[in-house]
Amino acid sequence: MKAKKRAKNRTKKRAWIRIVEAFVAIMIIISVLLVTLGEGYIDKIRMQRKIYESERAILKNIELNSSFRERILELESLPVSWQSEDFPSEIKTKIENLKPGYLECEAKICSISDPCVQDSNPSKDVYAKAVVIAASSEKYAPRQLKIFCWEE
Repeated sequence: MKAKKRAKNRTKKRAWIRIVEAFVAIMIIISVLLVTLGEGYIDKIRMQRKIYESERAILKNIELNSSFRERILELESLPVSWQSEDFPSEIKTKIENLKPGYLECEAKICSISDPCVQDSNPSKDVYAKAVVIAASSEKYAPRQLKIFCWEE
């Protein structure tokens, strides 16, 4: 009778050991998948931050320049797209000079109430940032300058 009991206890121990082994194996597989998939996600988050920081710096530079502000407030017909002849060339040049080499950027000037969507449609992730140009010392005519950037 004791022999049967010992055999039964051994079988129970083996069963528990197999359950623990299966659990550990599943945990190893899940952790390998998470590490593999997580690296790409983390790199994408880092790139998003870099792009948004670049856009913020470009917009801040334009926002703080009084001649650029005046030029944007002078525009009569809105929206003014990047490809339009009415888009201020000095602002376009400034954006092209300030953007990092790994980015393609466009901008658009719209009224505040306009959703100000991008005209072109690249097949990549597009990151957009906007700044409000509200007034100069002589004129109140709120506008938004929106910049759209994506990786080359």
